[in-house]
Amino acid sequence: MSTTRRDRSAFRAARGNTRQIGEVAERVGLSLRAVRYYEEAGLLTPAGRTPGGFRLYDDEAVDRLLVIKKMKSLGFTLEEMRSLLSVRDELSDSTISESRRTELRERLHTWVVLAEEKLATLRQQAGVAEDFVIGLHGDADRTV
Repeated sequence: MSTTRRDRSAFRAARGNTRQIGEVAERVGLSLRAVRYYEEAGLLTPAGRTPGGFRLYDDEAVDRLLVIKKMKSLGFTLEEMRSLLSVRDELSDSTISESRRTELRERLHTWVVLAEEKLATLRQQAGVAEDFVIGLHGDADRTV
């Protein structure tokens, strides 16, 4: 039995603000394989599944993947990603005690410092790359 356009529209409305894995992968600029990998690694959980078994992701999962993608680009490990995501998840819980919230904020500040260190390293590497490119342009100009 073929699915009509009306059936697909009704399904989209019923599933709310969720997207299938392909839409999410495209939206965040990752491959399907990468999204599945982060799910298998326990960093991401689908919000649900379609009647046909396809994964569905909500806006929270999209935001989470964007954080993962940025951390990956900065060279953080899966375990480091898991740790930061855990802090962020717990901080979003309005029922935690104020002392726990303070502890989590301190841990989050540690992540800020680590990210700033990675940024400083990347800026230094970018400077080296710029000097190298300038040198190559000079070499190319001298050979003309």
